[in-house]
Amino acid sequence: MKKLILAAAAASILAVPAAAAPYGRYDNGRQQVRHSEQTRVVTRNDRGRQMVKVRQVQSRKWQRGQRFDNRYATNYRVISNPRAYRLHDAPRGYRWVQSGNDAVLVAVVSGLIGAVLSNAF
Repeated sequence: MKKLILAAAAASILAVPAAAAPYGRYDNGRQQVRHSEQTRVVTRNDRGRQMVKVRQVQSRKWQRGQRFDNRYATNYRVISNPRAYRLHDAPRGYRWVQSGNDAVLVAVVSGLIGAVLSNAF
């Protein structure tokens, strides 16, 4: 009888965390806010009216194997002298580009990312 009671008590102790675990979503129904840089451009036309345009710049975190698109790169430029930034020379068919503070090794033809060095600048 003792063994049966101990087994039931152990089963109930082990079953409580499984029953209390939350199911599915952890955000309690709230919407996520995207954090992106916004640029506010104010222009005036010849009649004195103001037109306000809010332009959002979507930046990305690059990973090896992704396809690089310079439209999504912040502060994009091709690095012509990688040794000046302590980067090794790019292999044939690749080039170093800057995206924000990251140095990204990109294939010239396909645009695939070969390496990413964070905070290189």
